[in-house]
Amino acid sequence: MTGALPSSIIAGISFIARSGGVVKTLGGFRKGHHTVPDAVNATTNAFLGKLCAGELAEEGETLFQSVRAGLGYKRKDVSLAVAGQSAVLAAKDFSVEIFYALEEGDAARYSVTTTLRDLKNADLAWTQEFAGIFAGKFSEISFSLKKGARVEAVIDAIEALDRQEANALSVSYPSDCSECEIAVEGVEAKVRCTGGSLEMVFPHAAGPAELMDGFAAVRGAFAISKVLGGMIG
Repeated sequence: MTGALPSSIIAGISFIARSGGVVKTLGGFRKGHHTVPDAVNATTNAFLGKLCAGELAEEGETLFQSVRAGLGYKRKDVSLAVAGQSAVLAAKDFSVEIFYALEEGDAARYSVTTTLRDLKNADLAWTQEFAGIFAGKFSEISFSLKKGARVEAVIDAIEALDRQEANALSVSYPSDCSECEIAVEGVEAKVRCTGGSLEMVFPHAAGPAELMDGFAAVRGAFAISKVLGGMIG
């Protein structure tokens, strides 16, 4: 559970959902009047903000109403701000941002990133009400590490495991060791260490509690190494 995570090591937790689509399908796009962007820059992203205004406002309002009613929040407990490419819901126990951006590799497409962060009440993630709001929503969980971890040290620690221990953990990495991907036996998610964060990418979307259960399995596997165990407590 999130409440058991050491605050001296973990700086913050984010739950992330990703989706997207084709720019010309957005409600604000007018054929014959608008041109599909062919580059990604501040100007074209500002243009995207105008095109997605209707979708963003609707998504933000739907989320606001779900959180307000589902968690019994009063007016002072939750607010919604929609501007440009983002909608930010600020609740007393957490915050959620919905952000639209043009895809770097294809300016004719857009991505939508929804991030839940600043979860102050850890037990809230395991309540039926919270699960009902965010069920099947997120496919990634990211832990910011206060002290960070040298990627090389993580790689070396896994490669130093004996044969039996190595059956539980394996690692792959690029030649510059800028990050590494760790495979954990029995865990479907891809575990990525960047030095400043530990990220898990799941093959299918789930609620925050289910993602945390997956992390618990990874944390247990990491306990076989002093270096890995010390990274996440």
